[in-house]
Amino acid sequence: MIKSLAAVALITSSFGISAASCPDYLNVEARKLHSKENVNLCELTQGKPVLIVNTASNCGFTPQFEALEAVHKQYADKGLVVIGFPSDDFFQEEKDEAKTADVCFINYGVNFTMVATSPVKGDAANSVFKFLADKSAAPKWNFYKYLVSGDGQTVQQFNSRVKPDSEQLKKAIESVL
Repeated sequence: MIKSLAAVALITSSFGISAASCPDYLNVEARKLHSKENVNLCELTQGKPVLIVNTASNCGFTPQFEALEAVHKQYADKGLVVIGFPSDDFFQEEKDEAKTADVCFINYGVNFTMVATSPVKGDAANSVFKFLADKSAAPKWNFYKYLVSGDGQTVQQFNSRVKPDSEQLKKAIESVL
């Protein structure tokens, strides 16, 4: 579950990240998928372009995890950060987080950051997806992809049918690196 923490300013300053350089919607701690460990999204992104994807374990688009991992491997050294947000908003996510983790990490070999399951649409949406919905549109299905520029403001949205390794998405990624 993603929640804002009052201590984020202290945490980010200890890593040399100023609160002013981190957009509010990324100024959160998120628990990693099937873990007790948290990740600070400001620390993770640090002015880098980010590919944000709402995911689900039991969707026809679930095999896109393979291509997302390939994109992660191809562009991580150039600065791209990929973050997956499992969500049951479309009733296709496992109820047991361990099963979700198995799908991601064992079945598809995901190494990019996956956070704990949270809502991605409507009033209950986490802060990241509220921002994305305001800037473009809320996801209409699983595996919507949002490419956010290094300044954290410019958003390009790609629907579920746009594969992560498509020329369209790769050109967009290369334009923000």
